[in-house]
Parts: sequence; C-alpha cells; structure tokens
Amino acid sequence: MKSLWTQTLAELDHVFAELKQDRVQLVVNEIANARTIVLYGVGREGLQIKGFAMRLYHLGLKVGVVGEMIAPAIGPGDLLIVSAGPGQFATVGALMTIAGAAGARVLVITADPQGNAAAQADLALVLPAQTMASDRDGATSVLPMGSLYEGALFLLLEIIVPKLRHRLGVNPATMRANHTNLE
Repeated sequence: MKSLWTQTLAELDHVFAELKQDRVQLVVNEIANARTIVLYGVGREGLQIKGFAMRLYHLGLKVGVVGEMIAPAIGPGDLLIVSAGPGQFATVGALMTIAGAAGARVLVITADPQGNAAAQADLALVLPAQTMASDRDGATSVLPMGSLYEGALFLLLEIIVPKLRHRLGVNPATMRANHTNLE
C-alpha cells in the first residue's frame, strides 16, 4: 500500500500533468502587463492568494489584497486575480462584476471551467484538482475536502513567481531587498 505522502505527490503530479502550460504563460503575461494587481480568495484559497500577493510585492509589482485597508482602487490597466476553486463564490462574483465595470481585467483560477466565475472572467486558468465542492460522491483524493486544490494552488502560484521574475528581469537579490525587515 502506498503511503499518504506518495499518494498525495502522485495526485499533485496528475494535477500538474493536466494543467495547460500555454494558459500559465498567458497568466504570466497578464500579470506582467498589469498596472496594479489586486487579489482575492476565500478561506484556505485566500491564504494561498495572500501569499502570492506577497511574492508579487517582492517582485516589485504594485499589488493589493481585497479586504485589506490599503487595497488600491482598480480600473483600466489593472488586474483582479481571484480563486474560485469550486467554480463560484458569491463574493468572487460580486468583485468580478465591480472590477469589470471599473475597466479592469479579471483572471480567475478555478477547478471548474464550466463555473460562473470562469464564464465571467477575461482569462480563466483551470487547475484540475478536487475542491470542497467535488469531495463527495466519487471523491478520489486522499486529502480532505478541498486540500488538493489548495495545495496545488500554492504550488502553481509559487511556480508562476520565477516565470514572472524571468519575464520582468528581476533578480533574487531585488526580491530579497523588497522583503520586510520588520520580522
């Protein structure tokens, strides 16, 4: 019998084998071309999104997180990045509508390409992993609820960072210099 470690790594390997790499490059380009990037996610997806916002800041990009007091206004030339693993959350849909009305572009990362969020976005990146909404009948992951999606989301976003670093010409020393010294 395989260990939980081995099974989990195999599941993640399967997710990334199914991920469309050309779509990842579109995401990198979208982020690189944005004037300001604002991010949002709920629950554990939101934790991954906040970590990504931090890395974008380390890259020297103008970035904010919805709900934080210093979140910037959004408009033309800007990008809203949201995660909606199950395909839709009410808050995500509302924020996408507001961002679109303000003239910003919207990128959604989701496991459900048929969901409302994917249909509403300018660009959707499908991360094909089990979510909280798909963990019931026929669930295949050894991880509970939406953990496979959330873990894959973390890895995806961390992999996007060096791609962006290369695209933007940012070196690791610059990223370290942008890291807080108040820890």
